[in-house]
Amino acid sequence: MSTCDVTRIMSVHRQAVVNIHLIPRNLFEEGYEMRTWMATAGVLCFTAGVLAGGRWQAPVGAQGFSAVMECGATSAAQVRTTLYFGMARPKGSVSELEWQIFLRDEVTKRFPDGLTVWGAEGQWRTPAGSIDHEQAKVLLLVHTDTAAARQLVQGVIEAYRKAFEQESVLWESARVCVAA
Repeated sequence: MSTCDVTRIMSVHRQAVVNIHLIPRNLFEEGYEMRTWMATAGVLCFTAGVLAGGRWQAPVGAQGFSAVMECGATSAAQVRTTLYFGMARPKGSVSELEWQIFLRDEVTKRFPDGLTVWGAEGQWRTPAGSIDHEQAKVLLLVHTDTAAARQLVQGVIEAYRKAFEQESVLWESARVCVAA
């Protein structure tokens, strides 16, 4: 054997000796059982929490969800509905006068207790991949969470689509607390 070979063997032997000292002499040394038990209990608690959370979560469905909401003694649970009306149509756009007449005749007669409207500009990706822009009106309503109120909202949407040749009206709803 050459001197280089002996040096390599000793170097490998030293590394092996160092690595052996890193392994605990007794796997069940003091505290090991407790750490194992605590890790197992933690994993079981986490799993139970995930499973229970999945069962306790209230189901949410589009346009008619039900969830328990605590609003307190001085307020009541209501639904905030926001509708987005595009102002462009196949030939021209909906004028301000046409919008005001629609608001008076179709929206206010269904929701006489109040509403809020503001102008907006929307954008979306077309099927061809380009971005289109359109002026819009946003209508905010706060109403009871009943089937009758949802039918009134659907009536507003259908009236707008029919009157102004629209493909759709975006409808979003959320539960809110309303102070008396």
